[in-house]
Amino acid sequence: MEKKLTGLSRRYAAALGKHLKQGPQASLSPALGLGRRAVGLGLETLDLARIHEQALATFELSNIKNGFTKLATVFFTAANIPIEETHRATRQGKADMSRIKESLGRRTEELAASQRRLQHGVARRKVMDAAAAKCGEDHKKSLEESLQLQKRLRQLTHRVMVAQEDERKSISRELQDEIAQTLLGINVRLLSLKQHARNSTNGFKEEIASTQRLVLKSAQSVRRVAREIGYQRESPDGASASP
Repeated sequence: MEKKLTGLSRRYAAALGKHLKQGPQASLSPALGLGRRAVGLGLETLDLARIHEQALATFELSNIKNGFTKLATVFFTAANIPIEETHRATRQGKADMSRIKESLGRRTEELAASQRRLQHGVARRKVMDAAAAKCGEDHKKSLEESLQLQKRLRQLTHRVMVAQEDERKSISRELQDEIAQTLLGINVRLLSLKQHARNSTNGFKEEIASTQRLVLKSAQSVRRVAREIGYQRESPDGASASP
């Protein structure tokens, strides 16, 4: 590194001397080139100022007219331009980096907030799914229980209807038997009346009264059985059942 600095100092002094000889019309390209070289070596403005002072000491410009001092100042200023540009680029880069970091910070906060909202949404969705699943299971269970109750109700209704039908059949047979027996009794009484009417009139009125009692008894039996049948045909809520 020291060797490179020494070489840069020699080239700077030579380029400065040539610039002073050419005067105000001299090109500043050599100075810019030296400045870029200094940037490549990592030198700062203060380092380049020391190199410039060493070159001035070599030329003893303090004993030369003021015009050469101005030319030397212009040369140094031109040589320092790449360093200043580097500083500006560095400052701009730092500013850009600061803005980038600030933007990244905001973006990170936004992403964190979005992540929290997403996690909250996922947790809420899980709760809703669990509630929906439980509701579905409860609904399925209630439906199954309802179907079972309907099935048992149909079976019970069928058994009740069968029992009612059996009861009606039994009452119908009982009615038929009782009416048949009563009618048979009436027929026997009529035959007896017919026989008594031929032989004598004694006891004729009593036989007629007895026969009337049988007829009345038969009518009462019919009404009783009809009432029982009508009662059996009533539904549990009091409405008439279908035939």
